[in-house]
Amino acid sequence: MKIVTIEEMRAIEDRSEEAGVSKDTLMENAGQAVARSVRHHYGPLTGVPVFVLVGSGNNGGDGLVAARHLDMWGARVEVCLCRDRRAPDPKLDVVRKQGIRVTSASDDPDLSNLTNLLSSAHVVIDSILGTGRARPIEGTVKAILQALKEAQSRTQLKVVALDVPTGLNADTGEVDPSTPRADLTISFGYPKRGHYAYPGSEYLGRLEVANIGLPAGLDDDVTLELITDEWARDRLPNRPANSHKGTFGRTMVIAGSRNYLGAAYLAATSATRVGSGLVTVAIPESLRAAVAAKAIEPTFLPLPESSPGIVSPDAADLVFDSLPAYNSLLVGCGMGQESDTKQFIERLLLSGHDLPPTVVDADGLNTLSQVDNWWTRLPDDAILTPHPGEMGRLTENSSRNQDRIATATMAATQWNKTVILKGAHTVIGYPDGNVMVSPFSNPGLATAGTGDVLAGAIAGLVSQGLSLSDASALGVYLHGLAGERVRDALGDTGMIASDLLSVLPAIIRDLRQDVTI
Repeated sequence: MKIVTIEEMRAIEDRSEEAGVSKDTLMENAGQAVARSVRHHYGPLTGVPVFVLVGSGNNGGDGLVAARHLDMWGARVEVCLCRDRRAPDPKLDVVRKQGIRVTSASDDPDLSNLTNLLSSAHVVIDSILGTGRARPIEGTVKAILQALKEAQSRTQLKVVALDVPTGLNADTGEVDPSTPRADLTISFGYPKRGHYAYPGSEYLGRLEVANIGLPAGLDDDVTLELITDEWARDRLPNRPANSHKGTFGRTMVIAGSRNYLGAAYLAATSATRVGSGLVTVAIPESLRAAVAAKAIEPTFLPLPESSPGIVSPDAADLVFDSLPAYNSLLVGCGMGQESDTKQFIERLLLSGHDLPPTVVDADGLNTLSQVDNWWTRLPDDAILTPHPGEMGRLTENSSRNQDRIATATMAATQWNKTVILKGAHTVIGYPDGNVMVSPFSNPGLATAGTGDVLAGAIAGLVSQGLSLSDASALGVYLHGLAGERVRDALGDTGMIASDLLSVLPAIIRDLRQDVTI
């Protein structure tokens, strides 16, 4: 499913009209889709008070169409014109002809009537300002939104936003101070870029995308895509019945140090849990027994040490000798930043040796960030998995307050690598400029070790023959979906990284069987 900007959506609507589907038809379809969704979530509607806040533009037109259908389906609908609409107004005329009561904020200077209607409403439809808003909200609209927010604090009313809650920037996710929080946001045709950026993402409630009848093939130039169940299901590696462990590839995980033993366990077990046939943990020799006591399935490649728990730079030669037997490589989880470790990583990744497709995480990334023009020496069949702090070090520019989609896109194209910028709605940038976004935002995953699980999952998928692009997005999706299931079971406080491991196979099973997750 493509994710569009405001301008891209306008262009698609223009192309739709050229293809014979008018904007009026799209509006009719959008309003009916809103009414259906309200009936689905908050019905039965007979006698239910629904209050529709209508703006002056197309978003208000969508609200008027929804009001008409909700009235026909038995709801007790009232409409408030929050801003004057341009005459002639066929949508408003039909609403009035149908007998729906229409009031105007301009005739209610103290908003007392509006306040009374809000206090008695069960559902409020916010169709005041849609995706075109760019100016700060002021005047009457600001006062109306304040009254809506006060009503939300006092009652159990449900707010349904059309495309975006009024005041949310559909491109950037920025919100006006007056923006209300919706319980349900219905986006027309496509999700919008601002739906997956903070703080806007927190204001949407449940996000649904309504089919409004846009002809197929109008979005070919859109480079941003949402990862969905259907997309992920189609990329799951095949599991033939006559397989053996070699069928599903071999993954080498180079991870761990004296202070971070758990990283090796989490990454290696994750690679196993997503289906890699054989996983080998390459770890400083003195740590092998401790990790093996927990991770009993992987094999081990003990690495020479320069001091207890710290890998020697010369260990790279042993790894090079072993790598021809492996289909994927993961480097960096919990390795630390001791001088010898950094020398080992630099020699392993940047010395020009042939490597299998490689996932670079954590201390692998921190080491790269200290090498000038590192991306010119790192093989292109590499996946980088930075969190915002690591991305800031790699780019020498903090990415915490930047456009995450733009940051990942620019990095991937400049470095000619696949770049996974982790966080809420993880972003995957590809060297060709295409981008995918995770639908998941789960504070329960903000805990140590979950990045090791993600990196191991991606390496395990690569070992099974997936392309770097598909393995990256599928790994992100499975990881996020596992997080959702653990949160459903435990809540988002106290989740730990190892909770995800046993859930991964069940997620894959349900996804493969098209079970509702």
